Amino acid sequence: MRNRWVTAAALTGLLLAACGGTAPTPEAEVPTPGAVEPASELQLFNWTEYIDPEIYTLFEEEYGIHVVENNFASNEELLAKLQGGTEGYDVIFPSDYTVSILIEEGMLAPLDHSLLSNLGNLGERFQNPPYDPGNVYCVPYQWGTTGFGYNSAEIEEPQSWSVLFDPDPESAWYGRTTMLDDPREAFAAALIYLGYSVNTTDEAELEQARDLLIQAKAGLLGYDSDQFEDLLAVGETLLAHGWNGDILMGQAENEDISYAVPQEGGVIWIDNMCIPGGAPPDRLLAAHLFIDFILRPEIGALVSEYTYYATPNAAAEAALGEEFLSDPAVYPPEDLIGRLQYIEPLGEFESTYQRLWDEVKAAP
Repeated sequence: MRNRWVTAAALTGLLLAACGGTAPTPEAEVPTPGAVEPASELQLFNWTEYIDPEIYTLFEEEYGIHVVENNFASNEELLAKLQGGTEGYDVIFPSDYTVSILIEEGMLAPLDHSLLSNLGNLGERFQNPPYDPGNVYCVPYQWGTTGFGYNSAEIEEPQSWSVLFDPDPESAWYGRTTMLDDPREAFAAALIYLGYSVNTTDEAELEQARDLLIQAKAGLLGYDSDQFEDLLAVGETLLAHGWNGDILMGQAENEDISYAVPQEGGVIWIDNMCIPGGAPPDRLLAAHLFIDFILRPEIGALVSEYTYYATPNAAAEAALGEEFLSDPAVYPPEDLIGRLQYIEPLGEFESTYQRLWDEVKAAP
């Protein structure tokens, strides 16, 4: 849907580039509890397997609001759906650079902080993210990294992105590898391997990355953003380009599954909860109730225990335990921090990434 935790200044500088301009969003009618009843149903647009279904049950038991979950596989898919109309969804879960795009295009409703009593539970670094200063439109949900999942019983830890981009027909993982079906993530891997920024607008660099991605296809089983951890867990694949929490979900099914970020570095990202613009007051109120519910410490802990991703909810960390908080596959260690990059919005140049990605997918 992206370490910069080196210093506060470094974090701010790197994320400022992700802000982009902010077009005005039409003012939403503020839902006042008591003046309006919340909607009886809430439509979520979320990544696959990104929340414990029990949380929906707990929410419905408390508020009488039934949650319906719809899924997307990439930020590009999310954007395409919303550009066709935002009225179908009440809470969405875009990644940081996508938040910037949605704000710029005026597609988000501003949050009413008076309805978010648990907003202060966020860790300090997440209370004022530069891609959404002051959490005006969104609340951070989970954060993580992108690297490799691999079967440690069958292959050694992959040290470099070269295992993808210099495919060896004699290797055990040849033909048993997947890459994320996500243009910015796929290009990020190739650009990092080449020593370039994941946000480059140099077409010559992108063409090199495209050629590498085409070269990598020989060793791939396919592109997959939904089931790569399951394929690893059952042994159909031995190597997967993917998100750390999903890989760790596969590890829960198969203890031989491990996660690593190659020596050249990887991607770091923050996913968020936002409300699309144009919702009527009853749906706005229901959406705020849900976001505030997720911000409760015990609920935030349930989210991370299910997803295996790091939480931005500092108050939830006490319930997660030291073993989880000290897991380097969840919380990147200091020696990895400087080698991670956030994907940033590139405005009209996004179409260049998409065009080249289409060329990758069409290549034999």
